[in-house]
Amino acid sequence: MSLRFSVLASGSTGNMLYAGTDKQKLLVDAGLSGKAAEALFKQVGADIQEVAGILVTHEHSDHIKGLGVLARKYKLPIYANEKTWKAMEHLIGEVPTEQKFVFPVGAVQSFGDIDVESFGVSHDAAEPMFYVFHHAGKKLVLITDTGYVSDRMKGIIKGADAFIFESNHDVEMLRMGRYPWSVKRRILSDVGHVSNEDAALAMAEVITDNTKHIYLAHLSQDNNMKELARLSVSQVLEGKGFEIGRALQLHDTDPKNPTKIQYV
Repeated sequence: MSLRFSVLASGSTGNMLYAGTDKQKLLVDAGLSGKAAEALFKQVGADIQEVAGILVTHEHSDHIKGLGVLARKYKLPIYANEKTWKAMEHLIGEVPTEQKFVFPVGAVQSFGDIDVESFGVSHDAAEPMFYVFHHAGKKLVLITDTGYVSDRMKGIIKGADAFIFESNHDVEMLRMGRYPWSVKRRILSDVGHVSNEDAALAMAEVITDNTKHIYLAHLSQDNNMKELARLSVSQVLEGKGFEIGRALQLHDTDPKNPTKIQYV
């Protein structure tokens, strides 16, 4: 009955998280095409037809690209807060009313034997929010697409058994890269994305003895590399006294390839 998950895809081209137990399965976001999503489910040995619903974080296309298609094809309920619904309804096509549900920010909803807690983040979307999954005393946190990690957020996510944590960019790569300054400024702002170093500093405040796995997520294709993200985060955490590779494991995520199913 363990809580388990796979980061099906993570990055600026599309984001999807599969999480569940023997009794209940959920999908967070559907940022790839329906065909790509189906292929990712097959790769991890999961059945998309067993999914009980799709939880939406925000309306940006890399999180909802395949949402309408999957919801219609598999008759999946969609859960999002009211502002996100208003922002994305015209982007996902017609979805039957009986498949539309409101999941407010700061609420807890139960899906079978999983309790899901939503919390707000700081990003340039209508009302972005991410999720904490609770099951049998275990805790899984998904937090990406935020310009910073506030004390409020840290209080909610602290002590998770596993984190899927944004480690979007290396600041120097971003500053020296090809993006126009307006885009760089947006990424570096409080409503942009968290850098490798800032992510690691936030992690250091929320990791406890319970924490066994951290997945570095939503890496920029232009302003980061897996090896650099891992090195940057490891250096900060090891400097804070954490033993990476022993009790605490760092994992990569990928925009096209799913992670192996991880049991919490």
